[in-house]
Amino acid sequence: MTDKIVLTREGYEKLIEELNHLKTKKRREVANQLEHARAFGDLRENAEYETAKEAKRQLETRIHEMEERLGRARVVDQSDIPSGKVYLGARVRLKNLDTNETLQYTLVSQDEADFNQGKISVTSPIGKGLLGKAEKEKAEIQVPAGKLRYQVLKITREGGTK
Repeated sequence: MTDKIVLTREGYEKLIEELNHLKTKKRREVANQLEHARAFGDLRENAEYETAKEAKRQLETRIHEMEERLGRARVVDQSDIPSGKVYLGARVRLKNLDTNETLQYTLVSQDEADFNQGKISVTSPIGKGLLGKAEKEKAEIQVPAGKLRYQVLKITREGGTK
């Protein structure tokens, strides 16, 4: 798999931070679990040892996957993104035209999406429907639950500049 992964600067730094945590603190924890389990003797019938070995295997797989993703990552330069339009890294304030509710989302890559933090993927139905829209523009977006109608109220880039 050689597809590039596009990330915002924040997303890239978060991945680096998580990888460092896994390689240092988490590896030490798993090594301590293995050592503790070995102390129980016969490893052939030691369920705690098998559990610790599986935790180590899963950790090393996760570290490998993250290193591979970071190796394919391309950080989006915010200066390359047109201002005044909704693109990756844009923070968008919207008005739901059916409920008059005001919402705010930041458009991020699929790897960075976290709905609870207001970060939606540019590949999600709402993200796709908003891409390229300008302030005051309206968007009708088909989602599994029906059709959403939004008006773009304000667009800011990551870091707060327009």
